[in-house]
Amino acid sequence: MSIVAALGIGFCFGWLLEKAGLARYDRVVNVFRFRDFTVLKLLLSALVVGSVGVQASLALGFSRSVPVPATFLAGNFVGGLIFGVGMALSGFCPGTIAAGIGEGRLDYLIAGSLGLVAGAWIFGALYPRLFPLLARGAHTAATISQWCGVDPWLIVVLLAELAGIACYAAERARRVANRGPNRDA
Repeated sequence: MSIVAALGIGFCFGWLLEKAGLARYDRVVNVFRFRDFTVLKLLLSALVVGSVGVQASLALGFSRSVPVPATFLAGNFVGGLIFGVGMALSGFCPGTIAAGIGEGRLDYLIAGSLGLVAGAWIFGALYPRLFPLLARGAHTAATISQWCGVDPWLIVVLLAELAGIACYAAERARRVANRGPNRDA
């Protein structure tokens, strides 16, 4: 893929994020406050569409295989924890920072950029010492369907069902929360 195509895809992604209002601070932070599940619904939808796309591409012969990196459970857990805490505290994620900077928001430009640079610097400085610890117990490169010994389409269907249930539960929780304690059910 050329750099121009990658930049074009990135621009379109950021533009769509901004147009959908998903780069706004309140949208991001309200996921963690259990008030607005729009970002969660988008991410779950993207996972389902992506998994269907990958499996369809393999089934139709457009791709022969998908590179699957080794799984580092400790590293994934620690990285996800740091990313999640940082996102919950700041209300930023890398995609929303880029979209906010593109819109000209100073808080995204200053605080968001400083957070990205500081995080990258700390990661780079600690990587040589931390990676051997976090890489212990690494699992071989395998997909969930390979681990379970089932057809990949079964995992895609289960993922779609779980995403649908999560979106339904999020919408139901939002409606109950908006109803308030003094209104009739």
